[in-house]
Amino acid sequence: MKVAYPVLIKQSGDEFLVYIPDLDGYTEGADLADAIEMARDYIGLACMGQENDLPEASTYKEAVKKAKKNNDIFDYSDGLQTMVDVDLAEYRRQYDNRAVRKNCTVPYWMTVKADEAGLNYSRVLQDAIANILNLNYNLGN
Repeated sequence: MKVAYPVLIKQSGDEFLVYIPDLDGYTEGADLADAIEMARDYIGLACMGQENDLPEASTYKEAVKKAKKNNDIFDYSDGLQTMVDVDLAEYRRQYDNRAVRKNCTVPYWMTVKADEAGLNYSRVLQDAIANILNLNYNLGN
């Protein structure tokens, strides 16, 4: 499921402050591209798992009206207006880092050596799978 919400972005000093009126959410970025990415991340996190109960996207005019109503924190109403979209299914796939238990067998002598070296079996298996499948995965972290 894809969603798109109006986002208001306004520079304040060196930061780009972001307001997502339909989700009453705030974030920020170091530059405009980062601010949009942070808005996408906020929308993805806020909406993930709630596909049946999402607020309808406002028009730009309605978004600005909500921002004016909420300007006790910061006035976003005259900021840059843009739509930010998120594919919630893809977002969920990318950020689903929950651990899944997998049992495997290892020769005893190998476990002795691995334990002596202080290896983390889960980490070794993750790194090996990522390496074999050529996944874009930060090995070793």
